[in-house]
Amino acid sequence: MSENLVRVTLLANVASTLFMVGVIWFVQIVHYPLYANVGEQSFSNYEQRHNNATSWIVGPPMLVEAATAMLLLWFCPAGVSRLIVGVGFVLVVLIWVSTAFLQVPCHDALVNGFQPKVHQRLVASNWIRTIAWSFRGCLTLSMIWSMLKP
Repeated sequence: MSENLVRVTLLANVASTLFMVGVIWFVQIVHYPLYANVGEQSFSNYEQRHNNATSWIVGPPMLVEAATAMLLLWFCPAGVSRLIVGVGFVLVVLIWVSTAFLQVPCHDALVNGFQPKVHQRLVASNWIRTIAWSFRGCLTLSMIWSMLKP
């Protein structure tokens, strides 16, 4: 892979990761806590609309992030630590596993109506993704920094 293509891959990885860092902090601090205020009568419809709309917002950047993180394992940019790239990839896997096995089941249950314990589990378990994406954001910025150093 050409060096320019490797740089574009890294930039796409950084951009998708930083986008998701912003999204996940908004979701963690504002969006998920407000679920408790939606009201029981409209909650099921609200949750279904949330699931549909959110997929269109987070799906593409999550796919770009995963694909570029994988590519960076094979085509590590010059000057960037392979360890950092590897840790970044492990964090992507952690985020996807958490999403599939913790948050998605909560959302699936909440489609049937607001359940305080499920809501609490969703908010609590989402800290896994919030911390992982925040750390990934720092790692991707350190990769850019490493490339920019003379």
